[in-house]
Amino acid sequence: MTTMTEASVREFKMPDVGEGLTEAEILKWYVQPGDTVTDGQVVCEVETAKAAVELPIPYDGVVRELRFPEGTTVDVGTAIIAVDVAGGAAPAAAPADVPETPAQAAEEETEPQGRQPVLVGYGVAQTSTKRRPRKGADVPRQEPAAQALQSELNGHGPAAAAEVAATRPLAKPPVRKLAKDLGVDLATVTPTGPDGIITREDVHAAVAVPAAEPVPQAAPAAPVAAPAAAPAAPVTYDTARETRIPVKGVRKATAAAMVGSAFTAPHVTEFVTVDVTRTMKLVEELKTDKEFAGLRVNPLLLISKALLVAIKRNPDVNASWDEVGQEIVQKHYVNLGIAAATPRGLIVPNIKDAHARTLPQLAEALGELVATAREGRTTPAAMQGGTVTITNVGVFGVDTGTPILNPGESAILAVGAIKLQPWVHKGKVKPRQVTTLALSFDHRLVDGELGSKVLADVAAILEQPKRLITWA
Repeated sequence: MTTMTEASVREFKMPDVGEGLTEAEILKWYVQPGDTVTDGQVVCEVETAKAAVELPIPYDGVVRELRFPEGTTVDVGTAIIAVDVAGGAAPAAAPADVPETPAQAAEEETEPQGRQPVLVGYGVAQTSTKRRPRKGADVPRQEPAAQALQSELNGHGPAAAAEVAATRPLAKPPVRKLAKDLGVDLATVTPTGPDGIITREDVHAAVAVPAAEPVPQAAPAAPVAAPAAAPAAPVTYDTARETRIPVKGVRKATAAAMVGSAFTAPHVTEFVTVDVTRTMKLVEELKTDKEFAGLRVNPLLLISKALLVAIKRNPDVNASWDEVGQEIVQKHYVNLGIAAATPRGLIVPNIKDAHARTLPQLAEALGELVATAREGRTTPAAMQGGTVTITNVGVFGVDTGTPILNPGESAILAVGAIKLQPWVHKGKVKPRQVTTLALSFDHRLVDGELGSKVLADVAAILEQPKRLITWA
């Protein structure tokens, strides 16, 4: 295991680049051992469950070691790069050196330490941490399992650690959070870590094979054969006919969030088809208005404004469900989420306080949101705190859909493709610009009447956009 004994060597640890995140994947290193770095220089790009983020180093020096290769997922708080702040040259390659794992890092600590808050790009402050004695040294040290518990208890003492050990499985906080997110009971997981500690792999294995053990006891031959044959599938995997893509980062988080939302919030979806010919004419007029010079004006702008007006007229729809307190939390602000498809997966950044913006300000915010998402520069903060969302499936030529709520939000509006269709207008069938809207809402927060009113208001505004003035 690599150790940095020189006082001049600093280790930069993976920071918590988003509220509550526990791990990040190293996408790309911008430096190599021997390179000189300066305070604030970006050394790598990492991807969390929410976004890709560039990490700056917080000191000057020469890179001594990159602890993990690109493509590795690393726990928050784990050292990822070592820098000689005295400016010494990089050491010769040491084949025997092995990157330090989170478990080893925990084993080296002689005193438990609670998790320390960090800022993006700034590691945890250095301390005079004592290291464990080498093998053979007759010095007592705390066992890793006890240390993990002691760290988790934030210094509540050995008695508290013993009490926890007797009542629940051993696992570090990030692993406990992973199990909670995946709905896994740690009491049912078989630990493979040192001293009986449950690892991430153990949790994932429990999800992959939820009922593997009881099956052989229940059935004699035929039923057992089918599950036993399943692991052999990868051996005959034909790479010419199939491609397997690891699900991680944004895609993995989105999948987990959507499953959680779909099975937690009782969804109701209502639909309405509406003539938006007048709205489309207004879009064309606004494109030539000097107030919108340099701004992107499209149907989404007016649809967003229509939803904001509908929320103002029906404020109870803008709320969230507090599961712990069993309360409905009404929001007196609207953080409007816009679902955006990116190469890394679906993300939903939101426009903060969208309700207080003028139409040109809303157009500017939408333009910045979309451009940032396409460039992969959306920050975790931009995706937190949303209250309602719009997803424009019409850009793909789709007429409508039944969207799943963004977790923690009360409603999501799907906008279908706007097409010329035969429509009865002023008593005659004429070609008109028509679209279908779909509103999904959490039935714990929004009953059918309220949801119908919101959807009807959005449709009425898009049919007669002058209501943006009379209703606002």
